[in-house]
Amino acid sequence: MRKNPLRKYVREEKLPHMFCPGCGCGQILNTFLQVVDELEIDLDSMVAIGGVGCTARIPVYIKSDVLHGVHGRTLAWATGIKLHKPQTRIVIFAGDGDAAAIGGNHFLQAARRNLDVTMIVVNNFNFAMTGGQVAPMTPPAAITMTTPYGSGEPPFDLCKVAEAAGASYVARAATPFQPLMNKLMKVALLHEGFSVLEILSQCPTHFGRYALNTGQPQKVFDWVRSICVTSKQTESMSSEELKGKIILGEFVNKKRPIFEGSSVYREGGQA
Repeated sequence: MRKNPLRKYVREEKLPHMFCPGCGCGQILNTFLQVVDELEIDLDSMVAIGGVGCTARIPVYIKSDVLHGVHGRTLAWATGIKLHKPQTRIVIFAGDGDAAAIGGNHFLQAARRNLDVTMIVVNNFNFAMTGGQVAPMTPPAAITMTTPYGSGEPPFDLCKVAEAAGASYVARAATPFQPLMNKLMKVALLHEGFSVLEILSQCPTHFGRYALNTGQPQKVFDWVRSICVTSKQTESMSSEELKGKIILGEFVNKKRPIFEGSSVYREGGQA
């Protein structure tokens, strides 16, 4: 049987992976490996960082230097590594809670400073690994383990937060839109400066069962597809048609000086 050529980028001793059947994290890992192959990224000169959560397990399977630690501190570690070795490529994999809840202040400061790292934020609408609690990007009125009567909190739009805080690259993709996810991930990895790529992803085990009354991956996947529109589609849609929809695409791509330490910046842009 022919071996998948992308397996050369994977720590096979860590397989089989721990993702639930139908979880979007597997798709995102696969897309990342495709992009690594297409861009010929040298994994020997890259550090992949994960905190706590389903998404944070993605780096464990990548054959590069990996830092896997506590919840919400990925950008603190990335800052230390980047200031010590500025030429190191750093890619962070964080969940929506990891990035926007306990890690929220780190997120704001990294965007403000324009730290030269790529942050892939997988938004599965809940704290999935710890049981399905409400999270900063849980949809309004959604039922979760900790909101049995529906969430009364408005969700963050993480892309708008990143843009307002100063990130020089901001985009959003979703697992049902594979070609777009591949395209935006390439740009995010090549961009110099703080690059934020939010990816909407299905969580059949917790969000699906609590919020959508189904644990079937395909149905949760279809639901993610149903709430998304691409920025191109919005051109022909009315404001009424856009209600409740989440827009995918590139929102910010600009050149800004890159943070390299106290009072030290260098010019940055897209490679």
